[in-house]
Amino acid sequence: MPVEKRLGQEPDRRHGRPARKRADTYEFWADIGVDVESMSPKAQAVTGVVTGGLILLAAALLIAFTQLWWLIFVFGWAVFPAFGVFARGVAGLVETRSEPPAANAKERELLEALQRRGELTSAEAAMETTLTVNEADKMLEDLAAKGHLDVRVRGGGLFYGLWENGRGELREGS
Repeated sequence: MPVEKRLGQEPDRRHGRPARKRADTYEFWADIGVDVESMSPKAQAVTGVVTGGLILLAAALLIAFTQLWWLIFVFGWAVFPAFGVFARGVAGLVETRSEPPAANAKERELLEALQRRGELTSAEAAMETTLTVNEADKMLEDLAAKGHLDVRVRGGGLFYGLWENGRGELREGS
């Protein structure tokens, strides 16, 4: 996948997208000693909600019980970085839920090839899928060890196939 470089941005090597510039929001969090960029999306969302809630609560208490009503403007501006971290965390959670894990996609691809062909060797699985021979061999061995696949030996080769009736039993005559 080609990595596109835009003016003023370094490419993000993990996702092949341009990296975001370090915004003032992150400088705000770094100034108070919180490394938001290394947090998980769930931690970012919780941090945003808790921080924003505490800021709004402190503002409400100061305004209600003191003559410092003008602090609403100071606290009002401080809520924006908290909201930004919350939004980034929620977006990260949505993104991680919409992308299936790569291991599951490869396993699904291998099982679909087994369903099409009936039985496969590791080399045939590598030709039918995007897996390498080593990856296919390891996945087939793992699935067979867990009892999900039937292993047959013919002509010195191992052939992996799905169980015939779906209950882990071989068909009659095997």
